[in-house]
Amino acid sequence: MTRTADLLAAETAMGAVTLHVGDLSAMSAYYREALALEEIPASGARESVAPGRVVLGRGGVAVVVLQHTPGLPAASRGQAGLFHTAILFDTEEALASAVAHAAQHPLSRFAGNADHWVSRAFYFTDPEDNGVELYWDRPRDTWQRDGDRVAMGSDWFDPQQFLRRHLTEEALAGTAGQAAQVGHVHLQVGDVPTAQRFYVDTLGFEIMATFHGALFVAAGGYHHHMAMNTWNSAGAGPRAATLGLGQVALTVPTRDEVGALADRLRHAGVATRDDGRTLRFDDPWNTLVEVSVA
Repeated sequence: MTRTADLLAAETAMGAVTLHVGDLSAMSAYYREALALEEIPASGARESVAPGRVVLGRGGVAVVVLQHTPGLPAASRGQAGLFHTAILFDTEEALASAVAHAAQHPLSRFAGNADHWVSRAFYFTDPEDNGVELYWDRPRDTWQRDGDRVAMGSDWFDPQQFLRRHLTEEALAGTAGQAAQVGHVHLQVGDVPTAQRFYVDTLGFEIMATFHGALFVAAGGYHHHMAMNTWNSAGAGPRAATLGLGQVALTVPTRDEVGALADRLRHAGVATRDDGRTLRFDDPWNTLVEVSVA
């Protein structure tokens, strides 16, 4: 049995996802226009914004960091990396307005929608082939549980009916002012058992669901803060430097939590870099993860 001391704090949350991009101007325009994100100046970001780096979010909460990295090759579909960044909205009306914005943008590619029982989600692909999920959570007390696990599925629902019911002129006009944050990050990995050893046994997430070559993990009973699947990437080895995923960020409530995680990582033989503010390390597929105090 996993000891409570070996688990991430219940208040653990996801931070902004960093993407290496080839065309910074086009990509920043897409995230501003299609997803109604706003550029966060250096004074509002956790770190000073370097040249070639754009931080975008809402209400001062960073959602995505675009790092201009010209010369890198595009990521291949079968390699480890990003499956999607999932952006969480507070209400169905806010989700509907975000979906309407994204669907109307000429560079958006709609990739489907699903009712996951705990949430409703819409999927898009950005101009450089990064997956984006826009979603809303049902109230937590309505989630079905089996012990410590959360029941999740993937049922279709009519997207047009959803928009007719929840899209209002008021919400659409105020899209940029509605709260949004990274709710979870879904990765492509080479195999699920290795992902479980790293993200559960070492980092301290708890397993919330497993099915169809995928693992869903979280802290504090959430349905998932991170997921890992092998749907396109079974057998993939460590990542080479490419466009796409740069790093995944987590926040924890105290510096003691960072220290405890650093101890677990060192005990597991994982190399870490700690500047006193942020702990950084690589997962088994060379995905950079950083953990800092919220």
